Amino acid sequence: MNVVDAMTPRADLVTVSLPGGRDDVLAYLQEHRFSSVPVVKGEGDDETYRGLVSRDDLIEQPDEDQLAILMREVATVTPDTHLRDAAQIMLGEGTRRIPVVEAENGDRLAGIITVTDVIDAIAHGKVEVDATCGDVAGDEVNTVYVGTPLTVTERQLYFARVPYAIALDEEGMAGMVTEVDIVDVARVVEGADDTGDSIADEDDDWKWEGIKGVGSAYIPTRNVEIPVEPVSEFMTEEVVTVSKTRSVTEVAQEMISNDIEQVPLVTGGDVAGIVRDVHVVAAL
Repeated sequence: MNVVDAMTPRADLVTVSLPGGRDDVLAYLQEHRFSSVPVVKGEGDDETYRGLVSRDDLIEQPDEDQLAILMREVATVTPDTHLRDAAQIMLGEGTRRIPVVEAENGDRLAGIITVTDVIDAIAHGKVEVDATCGDVAGDEVNTVYVGTPLTVTERQLYFARVPYAIALDEEGMAGMVTEVDIVDVARVVEGADDTGDSIADEDDDWKWEGIKGVGSAYIPTRNVEIPVEPVSEFMTEEVVTVSKTRSVTEVAQEMISNDIEQVPLVTGGDVAGIVRDVHVVAAL
């Protein structure tokens, strides 16, 4: 199976254009619930592909507004690249989306291939994977307390370098919160110069020295604000889980049907691991 059989074609693809700013990207990420977006210049026959910009780029350059500086060059594939090869590039580059450019003209965007596209191919049996959830699950599980402010949770996800956290209460797993949940409620504050209540002050019970230490790298910048309410107000309470014996194809089907990127692995009623979509892709 080749990339062309699974990718989103250019005709169905939403992009951001040069010149542009970070607000354009944030609006796109919130509306479409993606982690990154292709950047182009020009229109129609004059359009050229220039790069990719992600929510990580917004976080790591909080004071930069110009899209031309925020975007970055990433690996690309062509429509006739084998899907397994594209999956290996995703894993090697640590990216969830790879721009697809025309084989005869690398400046022309033909579409995009994503981790979700690969999961969909596995879920529908277009690519065979002979493995179980127990074979591929990661044993390091990211967690957060249900009462943690969302601003602190965003920093925890950022430094853990994972897009999720299982929310725990006194009885165990109470829900799941993801980067997408946080982006959904982020608010653009035009012209603001500080983070307001987004960073704890000296008298705040949730003061976290790690937040103060990152300075301008902290996401609630002069134009992005995250609510300070606890995770419990934003998490998904009904969490899909799997057992060790479930097949990778079955967990891929759960991910597609429930529009999720990670599923806790539960054994004997306890969380024993996590199956992320990248774990499934790595099983190819």
